[in-house]
Amino acid sequence: MEQDESRELLKLAAEVVERARRAGADVAEASARGGSDLSTRVRLGKPELVEEAGHHSISLRVIRAERVALTSTSDLSPRGIERCVADALMLAELSEPDPFAGPADPSLLAQPPFPELDLFDESLFKIDADRAIEQASIAEQAAFDFDPREAAAPLPRAPQWCDGSAFLNHGRLMEEAYNTEPIPDFETIPVMYQGASDDFLGASDDVPLPDEAHGIDFEGEFGVVCGAVPMGVTPDSPLGCIRLVVQINDWSLRTLGPREMKSGFGFLQAKPSTSLAPVAVTPDELGDAWSGGRVHMKLHVQWNDERFGEPDGAEMNFHFGELVAHAARTRRLAAGTIIGSGTVSNRARSAGSACIAERRIIEKIDDGVIRTPFMKFGDRVRMQAKFGDGGDGPFGVIDQRVVPAQRV
Repeated sequence: MEQDESRELLKLAAEVVERARRAGADVAEASARGGSDLSTRVRLGKPELVEEAGHHSISLRVIRAERVALTSTSDLSPRGIERCVADALMLAELSEPDPFAGPADPSLLAQPPFPELDLFDESLFKIDADRAIEQASIAEQAAFDFDPREAAAPLPRAPQWCDGSAFLNHGRLMEEAYNTEPIPDFETIPVMYQGASDDFLGASDDVPLPDEAHGIDFEGEFGVVCGAVPMGVTPDSPLGCIRLVVQINDWSLRTLGPREMKSGFGFLQAKPSTSLAPVAVTPDELGDAWSGGRVHMKLHVQWNDERFGEPDGAEMNFHFGELVAHAARTRRLAAGTIIGSGTVSNRARSAGSACIAERRIIEKIDDGVIRTPFMKFGDRVRMQAKFGDGGDGPFGVIDQRVVPAQRV
């Protein structure tokens, strides 16, 4: 704020106090404010918002017969000031008396000369829109310039973790893989299991598992983190409850799965700790890639540095709102609940796969023989979501190695 402007505001504040005293206030104090705002927003290196605005306002506190009232206005015209004073005195008449609301003893107040506290940086006046965008870009980049190998999962624990099977192509292939009967209403009612939510792995953590013979498999997915969801919500309303979007590697032990499936009690030993990519983002950060409750991004998967697949999340049959509503049909979901999409899977064989089991059953169907083994200790898997133009997604990279668990 320029010095001339400051003096004008101080003069106006003094006039307001004097006007309030003349109108009957026992005590009056006014605060005048003025300045300008410059706001910028950058998303993924691109300017999204530049907004400039100036503002002036005055606030008035009056005490009359031990009754206190506060008013403020940004209308600094004579009529606006007159109305502000009149409103303050009228509100004071409506308030309850407060014998402790009077002004402080003058002897207790600080007296000039006042020390210079150096609270204002005059270089702020030199920041224009271009400089503000530059600063915002630097800040955004700093948020992503971190070592993901040091990052834990965005949510190391959650109230609950429910994983669906929203890509029907994958579900049908898994029926063949496990030689199970078709699930009734599979195309109209989502399939979901309750996973372990107490021990999510970081994106670069080693994955300790007990035995290679268990059929170690990765599963690339997307997921959402919900706010509180009431019981019985409709499929469209939960989209407003979604707070964050995440990228997931839902580890599976395939040789343990068939027995647990047939037991009717769902997965337990077949589902060790799940991994999350380093960064969770709000849906708006995905731009057009978040549409219809789906993540329209390709999930690029590599196994031991070789291409495995890049299926697209846009082919999700049940959107996340439907999955959340399914989970909340008979119970509330606490804030922080994570809902997974299930393995990202596309009908086109050219998209590859996001899990080994799916590739194995495709080999069996197409060629009559399974050639791809499950993972061995020392194997690595890498997963990264990318936008339609090939640009890196905001979740970061899951890059993990399978290791033997320490024997207890």
